[in-house]
Parts: sequence; structure tokens; C-alpha cells
Amino acid sequence: MTATIIDGKAFAATVRDKVAGHVARLKEEHGITPGLAVVLVGEDPASQVYVRSKGKMCAEVGIASFEHRLAEDTSEDALFDLIDRLNNDPAVHGILVQLPLPGHLNEDLVINGITPSKDVDGFHIFNVGLLGTGQKSMVPCTPLGCLMMLRDHHGDLSGMDAVVIGRSNIVGKPMAQLLLGESCTVTIAHSRTRDLPAVVRRADIVVAAVGRPQMVPGEWIKPGATVIDVGINRIEAREKGVNEDGSAKTRLVGDCDFDSCAAVAGAITPVPGGVGPMTIACLLANTVTACCRANGLPEPEGLTA
Repeated sequence: MTATIIDGKAFAATVRDKVAGHVARLKEEHGITPGLAVVLVGEDPASQVYVRSKGKMCAEVGIASFEHRLAEDTSEDALFDLIDRLNNDPAVHGILVQLPLPGHLNEDLVINGITPSKDVDGFHIFNVGLLGTGQKSMVPCTPLGCLMMLRDHHGDLSGMDAVVIGRSNIVGKPMAQLLLGESCTVTIAHSRTRDLPAVVRRADIVVAAVGRPQMVPGEWIKPGATVIDVGINRIEAREKGVNEDGSAKTRLVGDCDFDSCAAVAGAITPVPGGVGPMTIACLLANTVTACCRANGLPEPEGLTA
């Protein structure tokens, strides 16, 4: 068996096209422009790249982007003052504080300082509670992207056996809640799960989100299962040569061993080019959803959980 490749890059482009269409209608029919505020504290290189990418994508779909770059030593009070202003700014429908934050800032307090209806990351404890009880919430972007791809591939997920490997607050737990909402039978597996291979082997859907490179081999996968690989790990790739300083060049891999899993699975997301592109696409979708809710308008079809 050779698995169908679920092309997250292409799917994300489709999502962005839908977002752009909704944004255009909001502007033309209601005179409303969705707005996303991104707050970056410090000089983390990866965060800077991510923030630039978000700004570019906002421009492409017509969302207003407001960037706030703060110094590494910004105080908690100063950060909360900014968040409070954004909470009360009617032009801002979504607020995202880029993580990780410098060590002197309490991430939980900062996240929970955002008005829940503007929490487009879906991390606020209020949104976590709503999702956990099956109510309308802002849904974390990465799990939302995974769900969209699963729905697109399978249609109805009802009754399917799903295993989520990883129990993080950002991916594992909300992913499990979303799959429960689709009437799947859900198991959350983790480092202390007994006989993890046997647990994974019974799953129709496997979502790997542990941050361990190539942890899941093909022999763990049930023939025909769908594998959603959330992991993005950088490993040495000496076959690509070495850098000028003699260090090995690197490549990106997922939490699954792609080649062996693809030989068994019915469908699989690659790394890179699978789940990753969906995260920013779903951030844009969440911003439009937040805008519609704030203005009492119908939510964008096909862009919510």
C-alpha cells in the first residue's frame, strides 16, 4: 500500500482563498475589515520569522495587521497595558501574543489577559473550558487545521477510532476534544502509555504530536489508517554534506518515520508541507470568525470546528 499524501500546503491555500472571500464580503456588504494584532516581545529569531509570515498572509487575504514589537526587558505591567488597549480597540478582532515569552513574563497570566472573544490562538482558559464542554469557542489553530484536513479526506469521522500521541495544551488535548466532538472514540497516548505500539496499531486515525523525531514507525500503523504528523523536528542530514564550520547540515522530519508509515497508511501528511502551513491559515480563519461573532454576523462556513 502507498499512502495518499495529504498536501497541507495546497489545502492551506484553499483555506486562505476562502478567508479572502469572506473578508471581501465583510468589507463590501458591511464596511468591516477584520483586524489581527500580533505582539512580539524580544528578539527570538524563529518568532520574528513567524510574525513576518503572519503579516504577509494577512495582507494577502485583506486582513488588517497590527504589529507591536516590544523590547526583551518589557515589564509585565507594560505588556498588560498594551493588551488592555487592544482588548478595547474595536478595529482589533484577534490578538495573538507570540510565544515563547522572555522568562520574566508569566505566559499563563498573559494569555488569560486577552479577551476570550479575541483569543484567536484559543489558549485562554475560558476557551479551553468551552471546547472541553462542547460549546462554541475559539479553537487552537493547529488542531483546527488537522480537523479540517481529516474532514476533507474522510467526510464523516463518526465512529472512527482515533489515537492522539501527545497531551500538550496546545495540540494534544484540544485535538482530542475536537475528535470527540466528531463522535470518534478517542485515546490520548503519552510517554507513560503501556504498550504504545499496540494502542496506536488499533487506530483508524493517528495524530502524532510529541516533538520526538521519527518516533512512530510504520509497524505501529494499522493498514489503511490516516496519519496526521504534527511534529516538526530538525535532525542532522550528513548525506546533504556539511556546513563551512564542519557541522552537519540538517533537515526537517516529523514525529513519524515517513517512509515506513507511508508504506502502510491509507493517507499521511508530510513534513514539511503537511500540518505546518495550516496553522497560519487557521489563524486567519479564526480572525474572521472572531470578527463575525463580534458584529453579530453569520460565521464563515467551512472555517470553524
